[in-house]
Amino acid sequence: MPTQELIPSVETTRAFVVASPSASGALAKPIAGHSLSRMLGILLEVLRQALLALWAHKLRSLLTMFGIAWGLASLLLLVGMGEGFRSRNQRELDELGRDIMFLYPGRAPAVEGSLRSGRYYMLTYQDYVDVSHAPYIKVAVPVLVRDDARAVSEFASANGQITGVEPQYSLLRYLPVEQGRWLNWGDEQQTRNVIILGDELKKHLFPGQPSLGARVILNGIPFTVIGTVKRVGHGDNNATNTRAYIPFRTMAKYFAQQGENRRGTISFLNYSPRTREEHKLAELEVHKVVARNHNFDYHDKDAFDGWDTIQQSKTIGKLLDLMDVFLGSVGLVTLALGAIGVINIMLVSVGERTSEIGLRKAVGATRRTVLAQFFVEGLAITTVSGGMGIAAAVVLISLIQKIAANAEGFDPPRIVPSSAVIAIGSLALAAVVAGLYPAYRAATLEPVEALRREQ
Repeated sequence: MPTQELIPSVETTRAFVVASPSASGALAKPIAGHSLSRMLGILLEVLRQALLALWAHKLRSLLTMFGIAWGLASLLLLVGMGEGFRSRNQRELDELGRDIMFLYPGRAPAVEGSLRSGRYYMLTYQDYVDVSHAPYIKVAVPVLVRDDARAVSEFASANGQITGVEPQYSLLRYLPVEQGRWLNWGDEQQTRNVIILGDELKKHLFPGQPSLGARVILNGIPFTVIGTVKRVGHGDNNATNTRAYIPFRTMAKYFAQQGENRRGTISFLNYSPRTREEHKLAELEVHKVVARNHNFDYHDKDAFDGWDTIQQSKTIGKLLDLMDVFLGSVGLVTLALGAIGVINIMLVSVGERTSEIGLRKAVGATRRTVLAQFFVEGLAITTVSGGMGIAAAVVLISLIQKIAANAEGFDPPRIVPSSAVIAIGSLALAAVVAGLYPAYRAATLEPVEALRREQ
């Protein structure tokens, strides 16, 4: 494009001068009446000149804008992916149970710190009773599990895990009842033969048939179905869907743990602290109770086999926070490189248009008007490319959400409000820096020296 097209008219330049408070003499007279409309016209003229300058070098401008757009899009995408992993992990823990902790049978050392001469110990119902009265414990429940039970209905048969629990088990574990009801203390105290079926087990035993009130035979013993549990999780990997639940006393009567010296024992113990912050104190109290009941030192951590989902959630949360910082930093670095590209292209533009700048200053343009011209150009490049990056990120995230809606292992990415605020703030900073420095270089050129240079 010819240089003349980028040079504003004399009238436009004079308008700049009149509007500029730095002008002197007659040109500095206050503008009355139509000052607001004249200023708006001046701004529009500046914007037009900026767009003409960008259009004159379309390919160069486009490549520079791509750097900003990709930096902003990558920031939103990378942080969104990290949040997808975070939400998936939290959802899986929530589907297991809220603030739930496990304690399994362990091996008590005969010599402190050594397991070579250790002995195995089983948890007992008395351990549960003592733990339930320990400080910092909100809820505790004994659990009996058998994997060798065969369930038979009038329609089909299936193998599944039979779990014996007390009614408070539903306070710890995530077990949304779909039909019927959950176990109550009447079932427990009267040792009733009642059963609650997981979703997958219900489908195997009663394919397309009503299950509530039907009879199920467990290893030759009849049970009445009093409830079913909604499907938990995605896919077929959640064992909760293949379980059946019966009262703890009924389980101990018909399906006690097999083997010598296992009378009165339980498979494991579930409990939760009074508050999340007290989970370590609750764990310590449980260790003290079990160590006292089984005659070993509670300080020996190797003697305990447990799972603290609260601690796991905190640990994974810290790791994901670090991952968010790393991924966000990658996006910010990419955005910064794009801003540097804008600075470079604007400096090149200043060099190419030196004569134009000299001519404008010679006819009366002030530093402020030249500064505004080049600042708006840098601002236009950064703002337009930033908008393109945000739009691209939204479109890509929407597509991924549709494609990977049921993917295993992670949730689809999503726009995180905090990352969006950081992205927009970084974009604004990049726009100011990318536009202001080249504009300052242009505004400080001396008219005589600028006119002497070749285009």
